[in-house]
Amino acid sequence: MTYQECIDYLFTATPAFERDGAKAYKPGLQTTEALDAYFGHPHRTYVAIHVAGTNGKGSVSHTMAAILQTAGYRVGLYTSPHLVDFRERIRVNGCPIPEEKVVSFVENHRDFFEPLHPSFFELTTALALKYFEEQHADIAVIEVGLGGRLDSTNIITPILSVITNISLDHTQFLGNTLKEIAAEKAGIIKPQVPVVIGETTPETRMVFEQKARETGSEILFAEEHPQPRKEWQEAFELKGSYQKKNLRTILCATNFLKESGRTERLMPLNDILRASLPHVCRLTGLHGRWETLQEHPHVVCDTGHNLAGWNDLAPQISAQPCKALHIVFGMVDDKDLEGVMRLLPGKARYYFTQAGTHRAVPAEKVARTGASFHLEGDAYPTVIEAYRDALSKASEEDFVFIGGSSYVVADLLTALQQPQLPHDTL
Repeated sequence: MTYQECIDYLFTATPAFERDGAKAYKPGLQTTEALDAYFGHPHRTYVAIHVAGTNGKGSVSHTMAAILQTAGYRVGLYTSPHLVDFRERIRVNGCPIPEEKVVSFVENHRDFFEPLHPSFFELTTALALKYFEEQHADIAVIEVGLGGRLDSTNIITPILSVITNISLDHTQFLGNTLKEIAAEKAGIIKPQVPVVIGETTPETRMVFEQKARETGSEILFAEEHPQPRKEWQEAFELKGSYQKKNLRTILCATNFLKESGRTERLMPLNDILRASLPHVCRLTGLHGRWETLQEHPHVVCDTGHNLAGWNDLAPQISAQPCKALHIVFGMVDDKDLEGVMRLLPGKARYYFTQAGTHRAVPAEKVARTGASFHLEGDAYPTVIEAYRDALSKASEEDFVFIGGSSYVVADLLTALQQPQLPHDTL
């Protein structure tokens, strides 16, 4: 089995949320627990930090990993989804899992797991936890896939839980109110394990406080701590305006780890932060967070994909100093397309498109919806065609944004990696 055959097998032989959407959602931990027992509970050989939340959990996870790496730990990092290559999901000290490790995992263990009919995410979680053990990780930063209480990652008992924020997303699985969604996310809070909460509303705060009382867990609210000082804000490589909130959560969590003695190598912390915050992407391989792809014109992509994310993205896009604004935009069918459209800048040229997933809203429908909000532009069948046309129409003083869905950014970055499509010649 080649690596590509193995990846094709994983995506076709198991239900994958990225491909199948709601049909692939498989609540409950029974299959994950069976896989965990089969592999000998590998996550018990290292400590972990568990990160949940509606938005920001990927940025928080990568930055926490970068800080811990800089402190001298051997750090496993498990995140989702990937943008270009499956191996992005599973890293040790920033290095993706080797292709041969993915292949050998499937070939050596498929006789056991195939009768269980695991989901793609259940199997990927088992692979990640086992790989971190094999690589003698000191600590792993584990990002929740969806929700928390019933997520496959929730078999771990971490030294710290982090919940970034709560907004209305994946309501078909998690509930229709902030309180219901918060209860699902709070399911990662374990007995006697401290938890850091990034942002709250009155109704979500009550949920977290109640859960912490039930579990006897110390609870810290990042929003009660001072804003990050200017030095850290300027040093932080991730420049999306929403990252200011994430940075506050990160610093609260990191300071707690240091003060509690749970990670004794986080000393001196200020020196570690100075060495890690400016280099998160290099240290961990993070992409797609207000990522600059080129200058003149200034081209940025971002994976923000729901209403809460666009509440931050839209004002930042509108505030860009430029002669003209160009936006390549597409979404998938389980997001609030009209809600996001209401936030988009009116004074922009739009390139409405669809990612290469059947969950994508067809470009023509996106364009029609945009027209109903007086957003002017044309429809394009692929992201790269939309991007090419945006670059051809943009002057050196313009600003080009690509986003609306993680899948739109994934299609773009995949195309730009191809030798025949260097972004500086499109």
